[in-house]
Amino acid sequence: MDVRHLLRAYEQGVRDFAGVDLSGLDLKCVTLIGVNFRNANLTGANFNRAFLTKADLSGANLNWANLSCSKLSNARLIETDLTKANLTGAFMVKAKFPRAKLSGAILTHANLRGANLWGANLCGANLQRVNLRQANLSGANLNWANLTEGRLSHAELYGTSLNGAILSRAFLKEVDLSGVDLEGVNLSEARLGGANLEGANLTRANLRAAQLQQANLKGVNLTGADLSEALLRNANLMAAILRGTNLTGAKLEGVLGQNSQVGVFELPDSCLMDAVG
Repeated sequence: MDVRHLLRAYEQGVRDFAGVDLSGLDLKCVTLIGVNFRNANLTGANFNRAFLTKADLSGANLNWANLSCSKLSNARLIETDLTKANLTGAFMVKAKFPRAKLSGAILTHANLRGANLWGANLCGANLQRVNLRQANLSGANLNWANLTEGRLSHAELYGTSLNGAILSRAFLKEVDLSGVDLEGVNLSEARLGGANLEGANLTRANLRAAQLQQANLKGVNLTGADLSEALLRNANLMAAILRGTNLTGAKLEGVLGQNSQVGVFELPDSCLMDAVG
């Protein structure tokens, strides 16, 4: 089907285009609200600034497609293949992406507030300055993803994989990262106030200048982690493992830390006493 026939059919009230082949076509700025593109071949199609609100793209092939600045709020993209797709600045509030393939996709400045990304594969995706507030990322693969300055406040991250992820300057206020493996993850200057990191693995993590005020770090493994210049006021470090942790210049007023497994700190003894209660 070509673009002209597609738009003519849409104007006549047709909404079911399941399985259609629109690969490589230019659909820039089209309005296709509520259409059914299930299992369609949309490889490399150009949907720049298109209106696809409430569209069903489940199972569709959209790898290498251009969806930059498109409107996909409340759209269904269940198990959709968006590998290497360009979703820069796309508006996808409350869109549904369970088990979608988004590895290597570009999602910079995209708005995914309240979206469902359960089990989605975002390995190596570019998510700089993305809005993922209140999004469901449970079981998602975010290995090696770039989430610099991403907004993830109140996002669900149960079972999320973050190996090698970049979360520098990310907004993670009050998120639940308890038990998550964050070994070596870059969280420098991240906003983690009130976050729950109980039992998490932060071995060799970069938390330089991170904001961790009132965060729950009970039982967390911070072996070899960099917490220099970090804000830890009123944080809970009970039973935390702090071997070789760098706390130079960290702000430690009100920190709870009795029974911590203390190792070598790169800070004065007076600060050490504050850190461990």
